[in-house]
Amino acid sequence: MQIGRKTYRRIVDNLYDGLYLVDQNRKIRYWNKGAERISGFTAAEVVGKSCADNILTHVDKDGNSLCREMCPLAQTIADGVTREAEVFLHHKNGHRVPVSVRVDNLTDNDGNMIGGVEVFRDISNLKSIELRIKELEEMAFLDSLTRLANRNYIQRQLAVRFEEQKRFGALFGVLFIDIDHFKRFNDTYGHDIGDRVLRFVADTMVKNSRPFDLFGRWGGEEFIGILRNINHQQLERLGHRLRILIESSYISLEDARLNITISVGATLIRPDDTLDSLLKRADTLLYQSKQAGRNCLKIG
Repeated sequence: MQIGRKTYRRIVDNLYDGLYLVDQNRKIRYWNKGAERISGFTAAEVVGKSCADNILTHVDKDGNSLCREMCPLAQTIADGVTREAEVFLHHKNGHRVPVSVRVDNLTDNDGNMIGGVEVFRDISNLKSIELRIKELEEMAFLDSLTRLANRNYIQRQLAVRFEEQKRFGALFGVLFIDIDHFKRFNDTYGHDIGDRVLRFVADTMVKNSRPFDLFGRWGGEEFIGILRNINHQQLERLGHRLRILIESSYISLEDARLNITISVGATLIRPDDTLDSLLKRADTLLYQSKQAGRNCLKIG
């Protein structure tokens, strides 16, 4: 069976996964609709540019940039070895999206290396996120701006977690999160950009957490995460991962690139805790993070 060129192009262009081709200089030569959907960048915006030109700018789980020495695609173009990795790409809206990537080299009919291809798949918890949003909308527990749970829902869920801890000894942790210098974004760029910053932080948290973790907007630029079945080390690791992913991302404006950071207070439930004591401890730890210079996490 022979597949025509147009049919082949249509199949590739409409893959659910993202796919793009680069030449030997890593200039993007093709960008399919899956890549547009996952990244937010249209083909018109990226074809002809380098993949490191503020487009996907992959980072690893520790926030290390992969666009230079550690780029899987560049390594594969150099040595011809197929690679797979889980990385975090930069969405056009600023937040990070976890993706599984597979890269391979491209050769001409004579076997000469002419470039590379990357296929990437969104591995964030999209379906569970969609169901949670629908549930919150129906119960009027949704923050309309960030699409996260609102304060009322967070308080109800904390009460449920307290009851589980009391009856079954189930541990849970809290991340109290505040956007650093948020007022500066509003004052300098206006409230529309401030809203984009809030959505950017919310999207990064939700797309890079576990399906059963819950994040909500506590008020203003403050967020709370409720993390079930977690220990001290895991809570600290997840909090740092979210902080690093936000720090290593950015929002692109016409004449500026906004870098955002967060400060975090992290704590586990204690046997003698009340809701007030738990939140007060998390808030105190958040304040300590601010006092330590911001863009850090204090756990206690």
